[in-house]
Amino acid sequence: MATAKRQIVDASATSTRRPGRLLRDGTLPDRAYERILAMIADGAIAVGDKMPSEHELCGELEVSRPVLRQALKQLRADDVIVSRQGSGSYVVRRPERAILDFAPVGSVADIQRTFEFRAAVEGEAAYLAALRRTEQDMLRLKATLQELDRRIEAGELGVDADEDFHVAVCEASDNCYFTIARTSMKANILTGMNLTRNLSLTKPRERLALVQKEHYAIFDAIRDKDPAAARNAMRSHVENARKRVFEGKTTAG
Repeated sequence: MATAKRQIVDASATSTRRPGRLLRDGTLPDRAYERILAMIADGAIAVGDKMPSEHELCGELEVSRPVLRQALKQLRADDVIVSRQGSGSYVVRRPERAILDFAPVGSVADIQRTFEFRAAVEGEAAYLAALRRTEQDMLRLKATLQELDRRIEAGELGVDADEDFHVAVCEASDNCYFTIARTSMKANILTGMNLTRNLSLTKPRERLALVQKEHYAIFDAIRDKDPAAARNAMRSHVENARKRVFEGKTTAG
């Protein structure tokens, strides 16, 4: 048991001190969340393993029980761990290890919440865009997709072009509050986009092509004035991005 605990501490400490990561202030629960996520991503706590007791984790992470429970609550919401009555909590998913390389320290929990925000807000924006879009809107959306095609062909990340597409969808909704709400979260959104597109380059390049296929599905639904399909395509696109990052899936996003 002592050896296992030592391995858990070492994995967590290494992950939160990785050179080159940007420092960012975070709440205590967010930092506890990230350290536990690092243990799981590094394999110190494997899929199928029972989580250490709250008493052990509080001691290792040097946090109070309320702080730890908030972190564990977020991990359950993210489908990384599950609680089994009378037995404890178990790891059910191992997120991409690279998120701890690319994401600023203390931001992982915020990135997860940002994906939830985007799925809700951008899904409704796409719904209204399909009802209200103009020919000028379609020309702009097509231009952003063509630029993304060019970036993929050149082997570039294309984060700014990706952002341009999503902004264009919001503006095509003809409701400025979607754009305003999204702008208020722009820093977090760009961090998430940088993360997902960087992760795509750590795997076969075809992943970015799959992402682009989802963009075209959104475009097609808006062009065809099919609001339900546009909403579903956008929500699916954002959710797939979250899954690839936090659940190690190979779906597009």
